[in-house]
Amino acid sequence: MANVDTSLPPEPSGAAAAFAAEHAADHPLKLYGGWFCPFVQRAWITIHEKNIPHQYVEINPYKKDPDFLAMNPRGLIPTLAVPVDEAGGAQKPLYESVVVCEYLDDAYSDEDRYGRRLLPSDPYQRARARLWIDHIGTRIIPAFYKFLQHTPEKPYSIEQAREEFQGHIRTLTEQMDPTGPWFLGEHISLVDISLAPWAKRLFLLDHYKSGGLGIPQSGGDGTWQRWSKWYDAIGHRQSVRDTWSDDERYVIAYKRYADDTTNSLVGQATRQGKRLP
Repeated sequence: MANVDTSLPPEPSGAAAAFAAEHAADHPLKLYGGWFCPFVQRAWITIHEKNIPHQYVEINPYKKDPDFLAMNPRGLIPTLAVPVDEAGGAQKPLYESVVVCEYLDDAYSDEDRYGRRLLPSDPYQRARARLWIDHIGTRIIPAFYKFLQHTPEKPYSIEQAREEFQGHIRTLTEQMDPTGPWFLGEHISLVDISLAPWAKRLFLLDHYKSGGLGIPQSGGDGTWQRWSKWYDAIGHRQSVRDTWSDDERYVIAYKRYADDTTNSLVGQATRQGKRLP
């Protein structure tokens, strides 16, 4: 039987393919990623938002190249290869998507060259943003995979999975700036970027799961109306669109989750009820 993880299409398509091609030339700052990975898309969106010169290197983390493992023994994506000096002859790695995104925001902080900072300068607001990034990482994203990996054999129902997922989204939405469209108000931040890749993948729940996502696309109470405003802003953001492959590619890639046959670390952790890696 073919390994469902290693048999994924090997390259991005659509807008993401074009954006990758624009950044294929050698550069001291290298982002190693896989087109299908939402954690990679977080970093890619951040790079796009700040217009950071870089090289994008597509790899399949399920077929780990020895050279990549030498740089990052954990074999995780995204991995950011950061130049040690201005000559760029050697790199040192960073990984974990939130860490990578914060590094990019800190290291490329000249607003004249790289645009607005993606975390607030005020210490309290910065800390608050990190709290809600943590909520996304420890509540919303695990609930997304729990919902997507539901099968009739699970000890919880599809309705329970849907209710849990919706509850965590509602909790986040209630903390959004009431005017918006972004979490903190007028400008996009790392809070929005942290959830954006999964927001784009919500259509997979409608595609694969009976009853679908179940969040009203229009109307509903004030919380869901605010969510719709945020969700619409994400869908139209250029950085999100340019780092997105064709929809059908994700349908192919996420069938392994919907069938609960994936051997990815995220899939295994979800199956075992453990914290995501």
